[in-house]
This record gives sequence, C-alpha cells and structure tokens, in this order.
Amino acid sequence: MTVREGSLEAPTRHPLAWKSPEFWDRAALDEELERVFDICHGCRRCVSLCGAFPTLFDLVDNGPTGEVDGVPKEKYKDVVDQCYLCDMCYMTKCPYVPPHPWNLDFPHLMLRAKAVHFRTHGASATDKFLTSTDKVGVFAGIPIVTQTVNAVNRTKPARALMESAFGIDRNAWRPEFATKKFRAAARSNTAAPVRDGAKTPGKVAVFSTCYVNYNEPGIGHDLVRVLEHNEIPYVIVEKEACCGMPKLEIGDLDAVERLKDVNIPQLVKLAHEGYAIVSAIPSCTLMFKQELPLMFPDDAEVQAVKEAMWDPFEYLVARHKDGLLKSDFKRPLGTVSYHVPCHGRVQNIGRKTEELLKLLPQTRINTVERCSGHSGLWGTRKQFHAMAMKIGKPVFKSMAGAQPDYISSDCQLAGHHIEQGIGQFARDALGGNTPTVAHPITLVRIAYGL
Repeated sequence: MTVREGSLEAPTRHPLAWKSPEFWDRAALDEELERVFDICHGCRRCVSLCGAFPTLFDLVDNGPTGEVDGVPKEKYKDVVDQCYLCDMCYMTKCPYVPPHPWNLDFPHLMLRAKAVHFRTHGASATDKFLTSTDKVGVFAGIPIVTQTVNAVNRTKPARALMESAFGIDRNAWRPEFATKKFRAAARSNTAAPVRDGAKTPGKVAVFSTCYVNYNEPGIGHDLVRVLEHNEIPYVIVEKEACCGMPKLEIGDLDAVERLKDVNIPQLVKLAHEGYAIVSAIPSCTLMFKQELPLMFPDDAEVQAVKEAMWDPFEYLVARHKDGLLKSDFKRPLGTVSYHVPCHGRVQNIGRKTEELLKLLPQTRINTVERCSGHSGLWGTRKQFHAMAMKIGKPVFKSMAGAQPDYISSDCQLAGHHIEQGIGQFARDALGGNTPTVAHPITLVRIAYGL
C-alpha cells in the first residue's frame, strides 16, 4: 500500500451518521469492517496500542487464506470487544484518517459495531446497570449506607461474588462512594467581579460529572477553591445527568441521546450567557467537545456547548496567558509523575496540565504520555483486566522510575489504575517512596497553600 495525496493534511472527523438506515445495516457494517481490517492488516502500525489489533492480526494470520477474507464474520466481534474507544489509533498512528481517500476512522467503526450489536442483542444486566451512573450513584451521599457498601466491597468474599455474578475482576480497582455528594455541598460563588481576558471568559460554570459528584467530590471542591483563589466567579450547573460516555462505550446511542436531552438545555443557557463550561474529568469534557457534536452535527445547541466547553487546565493556562492567573504558589510538591490521559490528548489542546504544573516552584514533573490501559468499565471486566494491566505496564514503570512524591492524571480512574499497576509491577522502582495519588487540580490547590 502507498500513502495517497492528502495524508499530510490535518486530520478531520466526519459526523457519526447513526440516524441513517445504512449505519444499522449488518451487511453494510460487515463490508466496511472487512475493508478497514484489510487496510489495518497491511499496515500494522497500531499493533502496540491495545488488544484489538493483535487480535485482528492473529485472526488473519491463522486463517486459511492469510488474508481478511479468510476470517469468519462472526469473529469480527472479537476485535470489536477489545476496543475501548481511547482514540489513540486515530490520533497518533493511522496515516489513513480523513481527509485521506481511504477514510479510515477505526474507533468510530468500532463504535458503530458496538451500537449495532447493542440494538440487536442488548447488553448484560451488569453493563446496563454499571453504565447507568446516576442510578449507581444512589449509594453515595448517605453516610451509613455508603460506609457499609464501601466496607463490604473491600472484602475478598464480596469481590469474589462480584467476579462470579457480574464479571467484575476481583483484583480490579473500583471507586468507592462518597459520604457526601459534591453537588449537595457545593455552592455557586458569583461575588467576584467578572474579568474577561483576551482568550478566556471571566466566569466559569462547573459541570461536576458523575465521578466527582458520587465518588471523589474533593476534586470538585479543589477546582472551585482554585477558582475562588483566582477571583473567578463560578456557578454549579443547576441540573445535570451523566455525560453519556459510559453508554457510548457499550453502544447504547439512544441512551446517549436521552442524556444529551437533559444536559444540553442546561448548558446552552450558560454558553449563551458567556460562561466557560468546565469539567474535571477528560472523558466528560470530550463528550461535549467531540462525541455529541459528531452525533448531532445539525443541533445548534450542541455545537454552542462544544464551543463553550473547556478542560480546566486549558482554561487556567489561557487565563495565565491573559495575565489573570495568580502565581503566588507557596508549597513545593517535590517530584510529580504526571500521566497524560488518552481522552485529554484527543481534545487536541496540547499538554496544558503539564504546562501549568511546570509553573509550580521547586517541583519536578515527570510526564508520561501513553495509554494506561484503564477505560472505565472495560478494564474492570474479568476477561479484559489482565489485558488492561499489560497495556499499562510501560506507564507503570515510567511513572515509578522517577520515584515520585505524587502520581497524577487528569483521569482519576487512570491515576488509581496506575497506582495499582505500580504496586503489582514496579514497586521496586519507587526506591522506598510511597507516592500519593492526587488529581492535578488538587496539586494546584496544594501548591497554592489552600
């Protein structure tokens, strides 16, 4: 194969045509899967990224013809199941993405296959429940219930039961529930005067996200403390539902649309009022920046929210460049091993978190830019957890090798996954250090001495 004209142009993405009948046509899907798999088999640049590509290449190489035409169509699902939509093949490896004439978007083809399977066969009761984060979050916020559930989930018998009954690997890290939800405790603060910069709106709307609200509200509280310290007025989004990423990952696009119908009316009002809408979890930010706009390209409100959506460090760095971010950092942090998560990289904003962390005095930043292997539900499943740990090994070793005082990732799930992986594969590299896992916004709050 040769690279055709157009491969050096900036990549673009076509809208996800999920409302068209052809999107759901099984024969048309299989034809496109065969076309793309044939290109991937001849290229093999993505073999080291995840389990999807080695699975594909093994199916082809061990087949009767040594080509994709020798792979039974029912085996295509083995490849699809290994994809957890990190987007790294599209972002970093594939030379055939649009506008190249071959028009290859592997992650969105995998998403289409997941969606067709979901509409045809549904999903397991476990997957449906665990991706319904607002329902799962009912356990949060009631201290006695939360403490009991968390305590039970830490026990070996409970983990063994989760594995046998629900397919959740007994060794996989799982988040605990907070005794008080972020949204129940957080209050808007509009007292500071609005100071708009050349690039930045002077006021922020905080979209808390399910994870911050139900599992680690401290991240949200640290974010608003940093905003308060910098005299940036903010509001907590009045009403919110899950961003839809967990449902997207199992192919339940109708559920994604229902969640969109809850969130977008709330967020578009804030966008029109000039707020920068910020969420502290990259996958949630990405939903509003990329996935929903590609699913609903003709929805003006979705597009308006896209333009108003900011990663928190994208916002803070832009604020710094406008001369409006305070630099009165008081506490050195020592060595920080910082992981750039996949869904942060996909936003195409550059290493904004690293850029801000490097402003902190007497702080050494060891940056690792590679997939950690954790992707929410996928990495906790019994059949995939070992693969998630294998994918993450280079990250675990690179993070531990700096003998850090802190382990940090914008994706807090990845941060905890890395902590587990270091303990399993790279503990000796720590040199006796016991690093603390902390979200980057928490590190900034600590550095400010707040």
